[in-house]
Amino acid sequence: MFQAQSDRTSKVQYGTLYTFLKACVFQILSKGPIPNHLAFIMDGNRRYAKKMNLSPGEGYRAGSSALMNILKYCWELGVKYITIYAFSIDNLKRSPEEVKLIIDLMMEKLDGFSKEDILVNEYGIRVHVIGNLKLLSEGVRVAAENAMKATAKNNKCVLLICVAYTSRDEMRHAVEECCREKMECEELKCGIQMADVEKNMYMKVAPDPDVVIRTSGETRLSNFLLWQASYSVLYAPATLWPEIGLWELVSSVLKFQRHYSYLDKKKIQL
Repeated sequence: MFQAQSDRTSKVQYGTLYTFLKACVFQILSKGPIPNHLAFIMDGNRRYAKKMNLSPGEGYRAGSSALMNILKYCWELGVKYITIYAFSIDNLKRSPEEVKLIIDLMMEKLDGFSKEDILVNEYGIRVHVIGNLKLLSEGVRVAAENAMKATAKNNKCVLLICVAYTSRDEMRHAVEECCREKMECEELKCGIQMADVEKNMYMKVAPDPDVVIRTSGETRLSNFLLWQASYSVLYAPATLWPEIGLWELVSSVLKFQRHYSYLDKKKIQL
């Protein structure tokens, strides 16, 4: 009994110390520029499951919990936009069992967002589901639409979930839409401008990312935000996605702050 009480006291003390240290770190970071938009390639769920002797489903669930923690930290730090690469079009080539696992978990999370999820409403998170949704089942599309409708009035933070997405597909879609609009207006002879393409991108609802973070130490973008990440800071911690935490986020912000002056000048020149 006394041992259990001692353990609980230790956990409370540790939690209090951790909260205090986090507040101090965030206060120091706030003296410099804070990224407006962070984008995450959530790599390493399967490797984490293998490392911890878990089933693939448990690995993806651990990754989902890690995402919730990252959303909290981003909100506390003042990051306005968070984009996650949840499901690539290329992922459809994986085994039917794994695809079903990912889709089921995604639908579960989207349903939670549409049913007054505590985190989403407490932090005022608006959800946008981005991608070629016609490639997915009707159930996923309905879940996505419900989540977006349920959070449409939230305006403190924006979560963009890239589903059935690749950057090449996004660019193809944007160019096709541009051509269709020009032909309808009989303006094709005027050519297609950069602004025409950008207004038809799936990601038009958000500014370009300041930092693209890919866990597990991989340095590839893997067909993610190729158009938007031209002047983004790239950060690739060795940490597997389910293990990502506060210190990886802090490191990414510090890297952004080190490069901020150069990147800001490049953006002004565009």
